[in-house]
Amino acid sequence: MTPVIRLASRRAAPPSPMPSVQGTPDPIQLHAEAHNALAMALHYLRQPVANVPGAARKAVQALAALRSMDAGGQGGAA
Repeated sequence: MTPVIRLASRRAAPPSPMPSVQGTPDPIQLHAEAHNALAMALHYLRQPVANVPGAARKAVQALAALRSMDAGGQGGAA
């Protein structure tokens, strides 16, 4: 009889460490988030059947990242 090796489920793995959200956010990270969100919005719009709600959602995410970047550099002014 072959021995059975039990593998741990994904839920058993410890959560990945997340950086604490304190202080000013990294402007490079916010720029990357905005860039990626806009790239995904364009991808959704260029499909044969455009996913307009998905593109709008990604555009809003990009705008939020850009506003966070602006608020970080302006001292919180919106």
